[in-house]
Amino acid sequence: MLADYSASHSTPVHGTPFVRTLAKEMPSHVGADVLLQGWLHHQRQMKSVSFLLLRDRSGIAQVVVEDSHVRAMLGNVPHEAVLAVRGRVVAAPQAPDGVEMHDPVIDMISAGPEEPPVEIFRPVMQTQLATRLDHAAIALRHPNRVSTQRLLSAAMHGFRNTLTANGFTEIATPKLLEAAPEGGANVFTVDYFGRPAYLAQSPQLYKQIMVGALERVFEIGPAFRAEPHDTSRHVSQFLSLDAEMGFIRDHHDVMAVARDVLAGMMAKMAKVKSSEAVDIPTVPTTIPEIHFADAMALLGDALGQDLRDEPDLAPEHERWLGDWCEQTFGTAWLFVTGYPMRKRPFYTHPQPDDSRWSNSFDLLFRGLEIITGGQRLHLHSDYLAALDQRRIDVTPFAGYLEAFSYGMPPHGGFALGVERLIRQLTGAENIRDVMLFPRDIQRLSP
Repeated sequence: MLADYSASHSTPVHGTPFVRTLAKEMPSHVGADVLLQGWLHHQRQMKSVSFLLLRDRSGIAQVVVEDSHVRAMLGNVPHEAVLAVRGRVVAAPQAPDGVEMHDPVIDMISAGPEEPPVEIFRPVMQTQLATRLDHAAIALRHPNRVSTQRLLSAAMHGFRNTLTANGFTEIATPKLLEAAPEGGANVFTVDYFGRPAYLAQSPQLYKQIMVGALERVFEIGPAFRAEPHDTSRHVSQFLSLDAEMGFIRDHHDVMAVARDVLAGMMAKMAKVKSSEAVDIPTVPTTIPEIHFADAMALLGDALGQDLRDEPDLAPEHERWLGDWCEQTFGTAWLFVTGYPMRKRPFYTHPQPDDSRWSNSFDLLFRGLEIITGGQRLHLHSDYLAALDQRRIDVTPFAGYLEAFSYGMPPHGGFALGVERLIRQLTGAENIRDVMLFPRDIQRLSP
């Protein structure tokens, strides 16, 4: 039977009332009549039988259709049609999870007029990235993309749980700002009732202020960068996981918390059932670290280049250091500390014994920077001097500076680009493939 679901959804199968069963629950219902609801993932039409694969949030169930009339009607049903299927669960070693459904009654809930623009049933989507992004509403249904979003959800869960257990309080800060905390040209300017405002590059200023009230804070939220780059790692909006903490000795205290957060995130992600092979690595008790100056010397010797005046690591440098760390320490994680002060934002605390360098760090994972952090200035006079040295007008920062004029402890924090982390875990070629609806220099929809 293939009918309109609205007219038949309450009819029992074989005289037995039913409640919806998920695909993964079928093994515990062998011999019973159940109701499955989901999307038509794929169907295989054989000479005398059809195998219908029905996908729900838990996985894929196999339905055996032998009735010739139903088989003929199913031949015209497009992929991704939403169906209600009622029948008997039978043990079948060759089927997914060792069970399948027999004697089905199939009801149509909804269906498109034609085949979807992206083939969801293939193990790997074979369409171009631009097509997948144009049709994100469909492409995001692919099991691999679903797994990616569950990994992302688990990562945020691990981040939140670890920090909460360590006395941090979650906050939510504005994304429309009067001044850009990190300066530079990569900010989005918007019209705010006739005067300029900026989309937040980070919650930096607010999370520092809140150290004065709560001491330890964190936030999960969007950040915006007007990146003029069309690369596999740059986007204009991304998800930032931020933390800030007071009463630290220096940036190493922040690095220790970042390490524990990563361990918590990996533990949560390791429990996610994935439709693809994802290597969730161990986070060592102590993550290796190298000072920026030493890293550049190492790179210069290896590459035969003079890198002493370079202010930052290039992507190829990060990849080289990732390989070096793996070979030297046997781990995918590497802290690079002491970046030049000229490259870091005005609120960064200098290295006490050499003010050319900073008490800051980046964390590389498999050769890609995923965390930036460090110790911040905490004295009001130091902020005035730092802003003056960089010729930054103090007026827009009045509310921020007020926190320091009334006493702030030594503090620091970090920001984690979780989508970069997921990209490295899944081996995606482009960061856009692990995001829901990416925004970049070319794309503002869907």
